[in-house]
Amino acid sequence: MLEKYLTIKVAGQHEIIIEKSRFICSIIRATDEKMAQDFILSIKKEHWNASHNCSAYLIGERDQYQKANDDGEPSGTAGVPMLEVLKKKQLKDVAVVVTRYFGGVKLGAGGLVRAYSNAVNETCNTLGVVERSLAIIISCTLDYSSHAKFENALEKKGYQIAGTTFTDKVVLDVYVDSTDVDLFQEWATNLTNGQVEMLETGKKYREKDVN
Repeated sequence: MLEKYLTIKVAGQHEIIIEKSRFICSIIRATDEKMAQDFILSIKKEHWNASHNCSAYLIGERDQYQKANDDGEPSGTAGVPMLEVLKKKQLKDVAVVVTRYFGGVKLGAGGLVRAYSNAVNETCNTLGVVERSLAIIISCTLDYSSHAKFENALEKKGYQIAGTTFTDKVVLDVYVDSTDVDLFQEWATNLTNGQVEMLETGKKYREKDVN
């Protein structure tokens, strides 16, 4: 697993209009090729009457799964420029489709490259990009009476909570950098006067906005 990587913040759509042609960009996170291909097929079904549904995806820790499709546009004017935007932004595990409804004005090869590139670039900027970084999950179990104070202290120290479970006690799953585990445990013990049980329960990605 990668220690950190960039990807889109949320799935969504964004539309631009160039010379009366509508370019609707749809984008999702895709962790395997089947997910990407199913997404592309679903957009083609949704926009079955569009002039083109051009696509690209970039998947895998080493970008080992990548594909671009011009869907009838002149070769190299749509899918590859879309893929290049994903690469330039250093995004991983992303699938994108740009649907074009022709507006009657031909853009030429250069115009098409710019249009499809801009559609993907604007969509990524609009929906946002996040950095996903791998962290240790430490499950902290404590009494209800200590819960609020502990959670507030976590927030002030900048620790993110991955999840909370309420049973006879409260269990807070906290993201902790691998280099910070000992310091965190010492801090939590001192804060609660030793009234917290801590257990490393695995690793999980946390997300931080990039733009």
